[in-house]
Amino acid sequence: MGILGSILTSPVLGPINGVLWLARTIEEQANAERWDESKIVGGLAELELDLDLGKIGVEEFETREAALLQQLKEIQEAKNE
Repeated sequence: MGILGSILTSPVLGPINGVLWLARTIEEQANAERWDESKIVGGLAELELDLDLGKIGVEEFETREAALLQQLKEIQEAKNE
């Protein structure tokens, strides 16, 4: 298909291509946030601060810390593969 075909199909394919581009961009951003170790490290620091300030108990701290450390481990394993 040449230029004429592109011109004739652009009213239909233009919006579709725009939606596909938007979906790819959202997926890339979501993956970047999902695999961001600094957010988990920050969450661990915030969790420790909450414990120190008495906002949470030791049991809740240990539960949430274990979950965050598991996420961090999964990210590091995925990056090493």
